[in-house]
Amino acid sequence: MQITFKLPEIDREATRAAVESELEKYKMYLLMDPEDNEPKITSSLKLVPSKPNNQFHSSTEETAIKKLDQEKKRRDFINKIQKSVNRLAYQERSIIINRYLKEDDIYDYEVYNELGFSERKYYRIKSRAFYKLAFILRIEIYQKQCPDCGENLYINDDGEYDCWKCDKTIPKEKVVEGVR
Repeated sequence: MQITFKLPEIDREATRAAVESELEKYKMYLLMDPEDNEPKITSSLKLVPSKPNNQFHSSTEETAIKKLDQEKKRRDFINKIQKSVNRLAYQERSIIINRYLKEDDIYDYEVYNELGFSERKYYRIKSRAFYKLAFILRIEIYQKQCPDCGENLYINDDGEYDCWKCDKTIPKEKVVEGVR
């Protein structure tokens, strides 16, 4: 007797978009200047006198705490992306780094020419790298399935789900993440 596993099917386009979004966010975090949140120089006037307690009231203190929290979040995200990319195989890693993580905006054809790959090989490796990164980062998106027939659903122009087999539109609240 052989055991079969029914694994959910990945929505490749949505997953690719999620990975690209994270890589763009990484690039923006690298450019982000942590000095955007400067404290106010002038104090604000209050009609009610403040009561003594253990809370911070100074805008300088609040800004410093906010700045530290944002900087920690930024550093954690950058480290997460770097560790994730470093888990990829050499060719996958070099494609992702050259295409998405360097400061220069570069096109796909420039990357595959620079790395000496054929166009087909480049896109095959890039696709595999995105797939792996989605699972490493835990941002994979699963294909939705029709609750009536189990067929994969497709998003129409109105943002609703269509089942081509049943020939009907399924409301979002009735859609299930499918297992084939």
